[in-house]
Amino acid sequence: MSEAATRPNAHATALLASLDPLLREWLPRQRWFAGKGRPISGFEPVAVTELLPRSSPTGLLHLLLRVHQPPGSGQDPGPEGASAGGPGDCYQLLIGVRRPLPPQLAGAFIGHVTEGPLAGHTVYEALHDPRLAALLLERLRMPGRHGPLRFERDMDVEIPSGLAPRPLRAEQSNSSVIYGDTFILKLYRRVVPGTNPDLELPLHLARQGCARVPAPAAWFFADLGAGPGTADEECGLGVLQPYLAAAEDGWELALRMLAKGESFTDEARALGRATAEVHAALAAALPTVTLGRAQVEQLADAMADRLDATARAVPALRPYAPGLLTAFEALADLGGEGQSWTAQRVHGDLHLGQCLRSPEGGWSLIDFEGEPARPLAERRLPQPTARDIAGMLRSFDYAACSTEPWAPAWATDCRAAFCVGYADVSGRDPRTDPVLLRAHETDKAVYEVLYEARHRPGWLRVPLAAARRLAGTGSADDAL
Repeated sequence: MSEAATRPNAHATALLASLDPLLREWLPRQRWFAGKGRPISGFEPVAVTELLPRSSPTGLLHLLLRVHQPPGSGQDPGPEGASAGGPGDCYQLLIGVRRPLPPQLAGAFIGHVTEGPLAGHTVYEALHDPRLAALLLERLRMPGRHGPLRFERDMDVEIPSGLAPRPLRAEQSNSSVIYGDTFILKLYRRVVPGTNPDLELPLHLARQGCARVPAPAAWFFADLGAGPGTADEECGLGVLQPYLAAAEDGWELALRMLAKGESFTDEARALGRATAEVHAALAAALPTVTLGRAQVEQLADAMADRLDATARAVPALRPYAPGLLTAFEALADLGGEGQSWTAQRVHGDLHLGQCLRSPEGGWSLIDFEGEPARPLAERRLPQPTARDIAGMLRSFDYAACSTEPWAPAWATDCRAAFCVGYADVSGRDPRTDPVLLRAHETDKAVYEVLYEARHRPGWLRVPLAAARRLAGTGSADDAL
């Protein structure tokens, strides 16, 4: 094993200074960088670890780097509520260090370092280097510490050595490496202190014997507190899980069947059953709570606040805002009349793209991180299961809007089939609680309006169509 090195602050600062101009150019071009459109005002090293020393022919640096940026005009604070002058986002970087860069790694190039500890070297994205990606798997195979990094694994799961790595190309907020079509390593790019639900929930589900979610085989953290294991300074960095190589992405499957004019209702019903099974296992594994009057009113108020903020940011939503607000008012009214609901841990960001279907027809759920833009503490709160159900219902609408002309009947049939499948397992059709379901679907549509307005303006008409329908001002297809 190479020597672990968490360098003293002076060395880390000097090393970062040598990388500074290169990272200012490279970071904003990465799909997972959340601060696009705002200048980088500075970097702060949180932890610097040499997984391979730069004195070797190929070095590997693991960086936890805080990126400081001024808040953009009209933008929300950062994902953890950071405001102007706040701490900034912390990112996980894996940097390869060589002198000459082989031609096959040209696409991973970050830049040539001209001064400081790395002067004369070329630095690049390490995940594209098979040797360095393989080293990361070896560290996961051998539990233990490496500087501030702590590697753990399920010793009952065999992780062979020598699995050929390849980076997964289609990604957004994180990065993944596939090892020999056997395992997939998901690396979190933007990291925060605390327990990441993407590891926490699959571990609990595995202990419950829930086969609907791939069980973690290995994972690693950074301990950044005064001592090892300080709970509020432990950052989850990545998790290795079985790779379902033959499985088909639910979104791609739905689009393919829709394009062929084929019904998706059998798949939607099976997906409803799978979702209910996961919810039942989570409720058995982790505490549930009852949302009484005060909690329901707080939930409805938070939804109303998000609607108000989004309507200010996206003028196209404003005509529907009064009608949408009635969904949250109806929820608060029921809470005031004594209606209560059970809340539990849920997926938090469920849609067709988070579901995989095996060749045998079984469905698996993946990516339990929740909505990355929301604070970690919020993502770990118990929620009504209606939140996940609403996310999936909205996903059927998105699929139906991907074709011309739009196929509202296809979406309606899928939505109904999903709810029937959910009731097959849970014993309760989500549609029998229309006020709660409408409130969550409305909240999800509002979230989508803001997201599309900022990131994919061409898709804005999709959530606006839902807003029109949910506000009671017309059918969704009339809005397209």
